[in-house]
Amino acid sequence: MRQSFFYGTVILIIAGGITKIFGFAHRIVLSRIIGSEGMGLYQMVVPLLYFLITVTTFGLPVAIAKQVAETEAANNPRLTRRFLILALSVAGGISLVVCSILLLFSRWISSGLFADPRAHIVMLAAIPVIPIASISLVLRGYFQGKQNMVPTAVSGLVEQVVRMALVVVMTISFLSAGVEYATAGAVASIICGEAAGLLYILWQYRKGSKKTAAKLLTVPLYQAVSATKASLRQLIHVALPVTMSRIIGSIAYVLEPMIVPMALVLAGYSTSNATGLYGQFAGMAVPLLMFPTFLTYSLSVSLVPAVAEAAYQNNAPLVHRRIYQSMRITLVIGAPCTVLLTIFAEPLCGLIYGTQFKEVGILLKEMAPFSVFLFFQAPLAAALQGLDFAQVVFRNTLIGAIVKTAAMFLFTAQPAFGIHGAVIALNIGITLVTLLHFASLIKKIGFTINFAEFGKIGAAMLAMGYAGSYMAKHWFADEHVGRLLLVCTAASTMLYLVLLVAMRVLGKQDVRRIPWIGEQLAVFFPRR
Repeated sequence: MRQSFFYGTVILIIAGGITKIFGFAHRIVLSRIIGSEGMGLYQMVVPLLYFLITVTTFGLPVAIAKQVAETEAANNPRLTRRFLILALSVAGGISLVVCSILLLFSRWISSGLFADPRAHIVMLAAIPVIPIASISLVLRGYFQGKQNMVPTAVSGLVEQVVRMALVVVMTISFLSAGVEYATAGAVASIICGEAAGLLYILWQYRKGSKKTAAKLLTVPLYQAVSATKASLRQLIHVALPVTMSRIIGSIAYVLEPMIVPMALVLAGYSTSNATGLYGQFAGMAVPLLMFPTFLTYSLSVSLVPAVAEAAYQNNAPLVHRRIYQSMRITLVIGAPCTVLLTIFAEPLCGLIYGTQFKEVGILLKEMAPFSVFLFFQAPLAAALQGLDFAQVVFRNTLIGAIVKTAAMFLFTAQPAFGIHGAVIALNIGITLVTLLHFASLIKKIGFTINFAEFGKIGAAMLAMGYAGSYMAKHWFADEHVGRLLLVCTAASTMLYLVLLVAMRVLGKQDVRRIPWIGEQLAVFFPRR
C-alpha cells in the first residue's frame, strides 16, 4: 500500500520511538542479568556485528529504495523485480563470504580484536545475525522504494518485541555455564528478533506479490547474474558511496577511543582519569544527544524514494517541496528536543546517571545547542542520495570526519580544554557536515528555504527555552528533579505548540496528515 511522504514519515517516527524505548529497556534488563562483565563482552562484539552488517548490505537498502522508486514511477514491475533479486543476490553473496571468514578464522579474529578471550563464544553466536539482517534490510529498502513504510515500521517493532520477550529466558538459561554463555544467549535473542522481523517482511512481500516469498528466495543465482550490467552499475553507483560514507563514519568512531584518552594523557591527566572522562563523554553524554535522532532517521528513510521518484519524473517543484517539507518537519520536531536537552541537561543527567557524574550534564549542555544541525544531517544526506548525488555525501562525510578527528586531538590535548576539546571537535564536525550538505543542495538544484517560516519556529524555540528555564528556576526549584523535568517539559512544549499554531506555522492541513487521528484533531486547528 503506497503512502504519502508525510504519512509514511509519521508511521516511521512512531515506530522508531517505540523501538528506541524497547532498545533502552533491553539494555537495562540485560545489564541487570549479566552485570558489567557480561555487558563488557556484549559491547565488544555487538559494534563489530553491526559494522559487518553495514559491509554486507553494501549500501543496498538505500540503492534499492532509490531504484525501485524510479522503476515504480516508470511503471516497470519487471525491472523492479530484477533490481530486488540482484540486490538480494549481492547481499547474500557478501554475507556468505563474511560468515565463512568469521567461522574459519574465528580464533585468530577474536584474539586480535578482543582483549577478553571469552568474547570468542559471543562472536560465534552472533554470526547468524549477519545474513538474516542483510536480507531483511534489502527487503525493507524494497518496500521503502514502493513508498510503503508499514513493513519497515512493523518489522522493526516485531524484532524488538521478540528480542525483549526472549532475552531474559535465553540469558538465564545459560548463566550457570558462565557469563560468556549467558551473553551468547543474549546475542541469540537478537538472532530470533531479526528472524521474526524477516519472516514478517517476507509475509508482507508474499501478500503484495504474485510470486511467493519462497520463490523469490529460491531464484537461482545465474538469473540474478543474467540481469543487465546496467542494472548492476545503477545499484553500485548509489550503494558504493553510501557504504564508503558509513565506513568512514565507522573508522572515525573506532579511532575516537584511541585518540581522546591519548590526548587527555598529553594534557596532563592520568590514564585512569582519561578513561573515565572519555566514558562520561562517549558513553553517557553522546548517547543522550543522539537519542532523538530516530526522528530524523525516519525522515531520511522516507525521503530517498520520495525525492528519487520526483527527480525521475523531472518534477523539480515536487523535488523542492519534498525536501523543504522534510526540513520543516525536522526543525518543528528537532527544535524542542534541542531546547530541552540544553536547558535540562544537568538535571536530566543527574536523574539518569546520578549526581556523582556532574560533568556529564555540563558536557551535554555544551553539545545540545548543536543538535539542531545533527537533526538536519540525515534528511539532507537522504535528499542528495535520492537525487543521485551519493558521492557528494561521501565527500562531505570524509571532510567532516578528517576535520573532527584532527580537531579532537588538537583541542583535547590542550590542558585548557581537556575533555571539553572533544565536545568542541564533535560540534565542529556536526556543523561542518550539515552545512556542506546544505551547500551541495543549493549548488546542485538551487534549493532555498522560507526564512520567515524558519524564523517563526526559531522564535517559538527561544520562547520555549526561556519559559522552561524560568519555571525550573523560580516555580519548581524545590521540587523533586523527576517532577521538575516532567512538568517543565510538558508546559514549555505546550507553549511551543501554541506559538506555532498562533503564528500559523502549524495548521489544519498539517494535522490532518497525521495517521489515524489527524482528521479528528484537525477540527481544533486553524488553516495556515
